Amino acid sequence: MAIKTKTFGTLEYLVTDIIGAKHGFTTRLGGVSAGSLGSLNLGANRGDDFSNVMENYRILGKALNFDPLNTVLTRQTHSDIVRCVTKHHHMGFDHRHYPECDALITNDPGAALVVFTADCTPILLWDSKTGAVGAVHAGWRGTAQNIAGKAAAAMCREFGCDPANIRAAIGPNIGQCCFATDEEVPHALTETYGSTVRLYIQEKNGKYYPDLKKINCLALQNAGLTHIDISAHCTMCQPDRFWSHRVHGPDRGSQGAIIICGEGMP
Repeated sequence: MAIKTKTFGTLEYLVTDIIGAKHGFTTRLGGVSAGSLGSLNLGANRGDDFSNVMENYRILGKALNFDPLNTVLTRQTHSDIVRCVTKHHHMGFDHRHYPECDALITNDPGAALVVFTADCTPILLWDSKTGAVGAVHAGWRGTAQNIAGKAAAAMCREFGCDPANIRAAIGPNIGQCCFATDEEVPHALTETYGSTVRLYIQEKNGKYYPDLKKINCLALQNAGLTHIDISAHCTMCQPDRFWSHRVHGPDRGSQGAIIICGEGMP
């Protein structure tokens, strides 16, 4: 089990064999956006021409063989809100039109769930028995609110999933190597996960370096998941390949994590 790179023309995205539904963690490569947003920007709020954003979704849909009109997006606010949706909740390609949430779940075949990142942690969930899927955006605040565990629990509650059958993939984010924080971050994480979380936080020169991938893995394990794949990629270390808010600032695009319910990998 490993995160690996796939290409479709100039499009580059990451997948894992652990998830049996069509899915991908996009890079910034393979779209039509230009300049500082070059090239696969999926965020309609970045100052991009909206026709570019729509074309980028069309390219992604062609690569993963799904209908972009079945996408459901998140209006992310670093919350712990998990929204249960169907493809009929599609409201266009501007996430600002959608209700607030930082995670989506569905068991509607063909529905494509999308979350956005540019340093935060993307997580994709797939139940091998029911086919239900989930997509999670976990910044440090969402991680401290256990949004990954809450999304898995919501799949069990809404769709009758067994945690033992849910597979998870944790995608590229800002790695422990680069995520320097003040004390408020480890304090919030410890409040949720207890002293165990300190195993995944390094202290150096008065700063704290949490490993958000491993902490979200802990959240999923606490929810009963045992099949979890973790990307080794750091968005801040590879700004030519991934959008990084800490590197690019507000003048950047957004990459996405996407999963399509009820379909196998192309």
